[in-house]
Amino acid sequence: MVGKIIKQISNDYTIKVGNELYVCKARGKFRNDKITPLVGDNVVIDIKNKYILEILKRTNELSRPSVANIDQVLIVTSVKIPDYSSILLDKLITIIEFNNIKPIICFTKLDLLSKEELKDINEVMAYYTSIGYSVYTNQSPNLKEIFKDKITVFAGQSGAGKSSLLNRLDSNLNLKVGEVSICLGRGKHTTRHTELIEVLGGLVADTPGFSSIDFKAMTKSDIRDSFIEFNKYKDKCEYRDCMHKDEINCMVKSNVGKTILKSRYENYLKFLEKGEL
Repeated sequence: MVGKIIKQISNDYTIKVGNELYVCKARGKFRNDKITPLVGDNVVIDIKNKYILEILKRTNELSRPSVANIDQVLIVTSVKIPDYSSILLDKLITIIEFNNIKPIICFTKLDLLSKEELKDINEVMAYYTSIGYSVYTNQSPNLKEIFKDKITVFAGQSGAGKSSLLNRLDSNLNLKVGEVSICLGRGKHTTRHTELIEVLGGLVADTPGFSSIDFKAMTKSDIRDSFIEFNKYKDKCEYRDCMHKDEINCMVKSNVGKTILKSRYENYLKFLEKGEL
């Protein structure tokens, strides 16, 4: 039988086949093959003995959160407690783009901002919208429309409001919401396992918050190409394979602070230099 893994707790995998749920173990051969079943995987199972026999080919996967076959990632981005982090947002977008998954951005806690801070965040939101990303706030009424028939991953730092947002979208979920530590500026980890839950006609992964990710699988060219607003200048730079860093007559550098958000370019240089932060 073929089904989809919708929950993992330790070595137990809950698999949905039609309207039925089965809790199975992974066969030892997966350890030998150096592959681990992930939530979102389509798998062949032995219902009688409760084993996963085969993992079908994935369209994509993320390692943190550990989910496969994702249609889109909703990046939940706090602007206050914890403060807005452009570098974390751009890291997430870059890795999501590299994995050929659609990034969607949702800003939260705008009600905590001063008028001047709100103006700055509105400019940031307008920029990401202008380069082609779907941008929402946690109060956007049309946010509910993005989930139907999709597998969506919620990602972002602890305390950004992922569980709160899910509860607002579907009050029947009643997910636990952690307190935010004022001194640390980050939330307590309240989500203890990875699970796909039915929300608004689709499946959503509510996953542990995180703030440390890397670019292990990416080359410097992959990082460059994942900054989508740079791509329109690639044929206009003097050098054919311009990295938009030290080269002369680089059109990307010429447009920083004009058509390219300064923080985006600065974050790009940091990613090239260190690979991970």
